[in-house]
Amino acid sequence: MKKRLLAMLMAGTMALSMTACGGGGASDGGEAADGGEAAEGAAKIGVSMPTQSLQRWNQDGTNMKEQLEAAGYTVDLQYAGDNDIPTQVSQIENMIAGGCDALVIAAIDGSALTEALKGASENNIPVISYDRLIMNSDAVSYYATFDNYKVGQMQGEYIRDALDLDNAAGPFNIELTTGAPDDNNVNFFFGGAMDVLQPYIDSGKLVVPSGQTEKAQCATANWSTEEAQKRFENIITSVGYGPDGVKLDAVLCSNDSTSYGVQNALQAAGYTADNMPIITGQDCDKPNVKNLVSGLQSMSVFKDTRTLADATVKMVDAIVKGTEPEINDTETYDNGTGIIPSYLCDPVIVTKDNYEEILIDSGYYTAEDVA
Repeated sequence: MKKRLLAMLMAGTMALSMTACGGGGASDGGEAADGGEAAEGAAKIGVSMPTQSLQRWNQDGTNMKEQLEAAGYTVDLQYAGDNDIPTQVSQIENMIAGGCDALVIAAIDGSALTEALKGASENNIPVISYDRLIMNSDAVSYYATFDNYKVGQMQGEYIRDALDLDNAAGPFNIELTTGAPDDNNVNFFFGGAMDVLQPYIDSGKLVVPSGQTEKAQCATANWSTEEAQKRFENIITSVGYGPDGVKLDAVLCSNDSTSYGVQNALQAAGYTADNMPIITGQDCDKPNVKNLVSGLQSMSVFKDTRTLADATVKMVDAIVKGTEPEINDTETYDNGTGIIPSYLCDPVIVTKDNYEEILIDSGYYTAEDVA
């Protein structure tokens, strides 16, 4: 905590001695959002995103850069290839060596940045862990994310209510899919959902015919659509699921990329919108919203990246100005060095019935985007 307080005090004066951030990334900022040059001596913020292969990270990076530049900061936005950890480590080290005054990092592997961030601690550079908590590093000053436990709860509650588990006789068949084992968020997504669903599994009202109920068994490397599809194809074959085979009532999927892989596998096995099981998701990726509208996916949890970017920019602004950022959680997120003060944004359930209001009327997508 002493380091965090010192970092905040130091950050207010560091704008007097700034140099350019490390280059070599996908996008190096330097102009304000209105097209004008950033003010001379403006603070320089390094933003590290994990990949451009998933839609949501492109949106996160773009929103972050636009809002930081609109606030008057110079931005070095970099993507680490396709979830390449050595690339992200190198980019972060370059940002530190190049004199960035604060770092916003969405980690590929929350435990892989301990050494890279020692330089941030030594140079009193504040670090905001973005969306995914960076573990085992005392360089992390704050955490900005959505309420990820609530995301999982929403998914579990949706399945509970759609199957009417409190009243229907059952039993119902369900399978479970979650994301990357090195992403700390999985603990909250999967944990939140299973806290809702586990009592029904224990009572026998929900049955997992594959027997794969542990987080490690249900994990998907890099949240990959292809890996999720392969795993689910194996489950379909081993259990005998199919429109004319063993009935599948629901699939818990922690996000949209894994959900899309599951849907691909089920469609290849003969399922259509008319007999598709209940399938959850998260992020409201465009292909998934299209499937949601057509009936192939039941719901997705929307995490408006504009909201998270706005909260993070306010956090950066407070840190650079030497004031206390707004936080609303001081109990939940321990990264191994202590509780990290956090700001949690609220997620929202999106279905076929409300997607226009939440996604299109808000300007997040156009009707053509998800037609």
